[in-house]
Amino acid sequence: MQGVQGDAHGLFDVVRRDGYDAVLCHGVLEYVDDPAEGLRNVVAALRSEGVLSLLAAGLGGAVLARALAGHFTEAHQALTDPDGRWGEGDPVPHRFTADQLTALVEGAGLRVGAVHGVRVFADLVPGVLVDTEPGALEALLKLEEAAAELPAFHSVATQLHVLGETRGPDEAAAHS
Repeated sequence: MQGVQGDAHGLFDVVRRDGYDAVLCHGVLEYVDDPAEGLRNVVAALRSEGVLSLLAAGLGGAVLARALAGHFTEAHQALTDPDGRWGEGDPVPHRFTADQLTALVEGAGLRVGAVHGVRVFADLVPGVLVDTEPGALEALLKLEEAAAELPAFHSVATQLHVLGETRGPDEAAAHS
């Protein structure tokens, strides 16, 4: 195993093309100017039998969090903004829906293996409840695990995880 860190748009300054079995792209697409191009570069680093682990900020979770905090105008702004931003002070340049992320992964030439909602409830639950109620943390973790794979909860997750898999030669030919 070799850990390498680099910018998605200048990735091949630090890694070689077609050289890796797995690439973790966590917390990256939110910050690149062109997420589709950045993801294509990341995918180009994979070998023919490679796997991509993509984790990105979820739009629904941000909208829900702003609304529950009483920031209704910011929630509406995030909901209607093409990049999912709630305003000038928003530190996250891009947020995504599960459909947007899966389209990006497929557009980069990968097959979507799985989609998971991450932090569906954890960012919304007051910390005092988890810290003071006996067994609350374990119960929250079980709830998160149960909701992660259910598509109904992807739309409210703070983060979305997409597993992308390279297409085999037969599948790639059929897809083109």
